[in-house]
Amino acid sequence: MSESKKKDDKAAPKTGVAVTLQDNGDRIVLDPKAGGGFNVGLGLAVVGLGAAAGTGGGLFGEQFQHSYLAAYMWALSIFVGAVWWVTLQHLFGSRASLVMRRIAEILAQGVAVMAVLSLPILVPIFTGNDALYPWADHEYLHSNHVLHAKAGYFGTGFFAARMVIYFLGWFLLAKYWLAKSLQQDKTTGDVAFYKKLQGKAAPAMIFFALSVTFCAMDLLMTLDPIWFSTIFGVYYFATCVETFHCVLALTMMWLQSTGHIKKSVTVEHYHDVGKMMFAYVCFWSYVGFSQFMLIWYANIPEETHWFHMRLVGGWKESTLFLAATHFVIPFFGMMSRSMKRNLGPLKFWAVYMLAVCWLDMYWLVAPNLHSEGGVPGVTDLLAWVGMIGVVIATIVFNLRSKSLVAQGDPRFKRSLTFQNI
Repeated sequence: MSESKKKDDKAAPKTGVAVTLQDNGDRIVLDPKAGGGFNVGLGLAVVGLGAAAGTGGGLFGEQFQHSYLAAYMWALSIFVGAVWWVTLQHLFGSRASLVMRRIAEILAQGVAVMAVLSLPILVPIFTGNDALYPWADHEYLHSNHVLHAKAGYFGTGFFAARMVIYFLGWFLLAKYWLAKSLQQDKTTGDVAFYKKLQGKAAPAMIFFALSVTFCAMDLLMTLDPIWFSTIFGVYYFATCVETFHCVLALTMMWLQSTGHIKKSVTVEHYHDVGKMMFAYVCFWSYVGFSQFMLIWYANIPEETHWFHMRLVGGWKESTLFLAATHFVIPFFGMMSRSMKRNLGPLKFWAVYMLAVCWLDMYWLVAPNLHSEGGVPGVTDLLAWVGMIGVVIATIVFNLRSKSLVAQGDPRFKRSLTFQNI
């Protein structure tokens, strides 16, 4: 073994040689003392969101609505990304990721909280308040000849039905995968059990692709109801995958720092998560540039005005800053193998990318309110801090009283001894 390989492998815990976690003494149930993070998260959520409402003109004020939406879509991407990841593991029958799958299954339960927190966005729409979405004003909707043709799609009844389908579907998927995983822990490891789940993952993935695409369109793209992009859903999906993997890595690090899953999650598993983080930096950049190039080259006014708004005044600098921080810097910073196998650098890049992904959501939302250009203001930052608190509180609360690993799967031994090539 080379000296660099030895150095890499010292950076994270090794796997035990035993087959079961009970034999190697790993702690797989959250210690009640570690659950104190829930109070910290809840405090951040209450103070952050409360202060944001106070500085942003109240719950229905324009500034708060825009700041809240940017922070909300950032938090939603984490939990929706978890639903996608668990579905993907079942679809491909993944073995290497098994020791991480239970944590992802628990993270996915956060979609229920996000369904409730969507109300500050949805209620104004149903009352005709256009602080966030111009099409919520029915008079404007029907007076604009372009939007009048889309009036059926923007109808509040149809909009509400779509929201119910999105969140109910994600909630049922998250509950189903976790329930079956917990059930498998109590079985004898029948191979037919996970084969059955693999069959259900295919239609689940189709639903996921459609629901995320239309949700991104409904909540983000329709901020400018005239503009449209056929790959906007894919753009938001890239953020979902990126933020989820960052939070997965940070959650595992936190659990290990409190004495849990130290022998189960190894440097090899962190390496895999780091590779996905790097891959989706590239994927986001590819989708983002493709969207810009095709629209700008076609030069159709209904499409190009969206990018023109972000390429003039103060927004030009913000756009260039986003391109540099979301692609150029992490592309070179996250490329190396050692970064993915050392917890210090991996933690830094996970936190860094979470911040940049929020900045991306701000870039999507804020120009509709501040066309002159912008740097995130106090209300924007407070709303984001509040959503950070929501994410922390939700994760810690859901981690309580559940096994942190899916040890009932018959492929679990291979996951414990997984090695990257």
